[in-house]
Amino acid sequence: MNPWILAIRPRTLPAAIGPLLVGNMLAIANEKFSWLIAITSMLCAVLLQIAVNLANDYFDFKNGIDTEERLGPTRVTQSGMIAPEKVRNGMILSLVLAVLVGFYLISHGGWPIAILAVATVLGALGYSGGPYPMASHGLGEIAAFVFFGLVAVVGSYYLQAATTDIDAWLLGSAIGFFNAAIMLVNNTRDIATDTKAGKKTLAVRIGEPQAKMLYQAFVYLPYVLLIGGFLMGVLPGAPVLLAGLSLLIARKLAVLFSEQSGQALNPILGQTAKLTMIFSLLFSVGWLYSVFL
Repeated sequence: MNPWILAIRPRTLPAAIGPLLVGNMLAIANEKFSWLIAITSMLCAVLLQIAVNLANDYFDFKNGIDTEERLGPTRVTQSGMIAPEKVRNGMILSLVLAVLVGFYLISHGGWPIAILAVATVLGALGYSGGPYPMASHGLGEIAAFVFFGLVAVVGSYYLQAATTDIDAWLLGSAIGFFNAAIMLVNNTRDIATDTKAGKKTLAVRIGEPQAKMLYQAFVYLPYVLLIGGFLMGVLPGAPVLLAGLSLLIARKLAVLFSEQSGQALNPILGQTAKLTMIFSLLFSVGWLYSVFL
C-alpha cells in the first residue's frame, strides 16, 4: 500500500464525514440549503481529519511515543516509510488547504464559523503537538466528542440554516460519543506502550477494565439520545427507527471490545468508525424520508 494512504488512515475518515452528512441533512428542508456548502464543509472536515492523522504520526514519533513496540497499524514516520519532514509538510499542506476551503465557509457563515474554524485548527495542532498535547493528557476522547461531534454537526447545520436547533445538538452529541469510542479503542489498545512512554491517555488513567465499560457507554448512549429526542417530539420516527438498526452492530462491537485486548483491538477500531458512518447514513435516509415523503 502507498505509504501516504497509510499515513492519512482512510479507516478514520468516516469520523469526519458522518457528522457533516447528518448536520447538512438536518438542514436540507431549509430554503437557504446549498449543496455547494454541504460538499465544501465535508471536504474541509476530511482535510482537517487528515491533518490530525499526520500530526499524530509526526508528533508521536518526535516525542518518542511511537516505537518498535507499537501494537497498532504501521505509522509511516516511526517505520521510516516517509521522512519526518515530509509528514510534517503534509500536515501543514492539509491544514493550509482546510483553511483555504474554510475561508469560503466563513464568508458564508460569518463570525460564528470563523470562531469555530480557529478553534478547530488549534485543536488539530494541539491534539498531538504543542506544549500541552491533548492526546497525552487524557483529553483525546473529549476532543473527539467536541470537534467531531458537536462542532461538526451543529456547525454544519448553522452554515445551512444560520441558526441552531435542539435536533442538531442531540445528533452532534450522539455522533460525538461514537467518535469518542473510536479514540478510546485506540488508546485502550496502546495502554502498555503509552504508559511506558509517559503518555497519560484517558485509558491509561482509568485502566483497561474501566475503559471497556466506558466504551459500552459511548456506543449505547447515542441510541438513548435518539429515543429521548423522539419522546420529546424533536426527532421523527423514521430516522430514529432506521438509525436504531445500527444498534445491532453497536452491541456486537461492545461484546467484542469487552473480550479483546492489545493488538486484537485493531479491527474494532475500523469497525467503530464504520458504525459512525452507518449510523449517519441510516439517520440521514430516515430524515430525508420524513421531510420529503
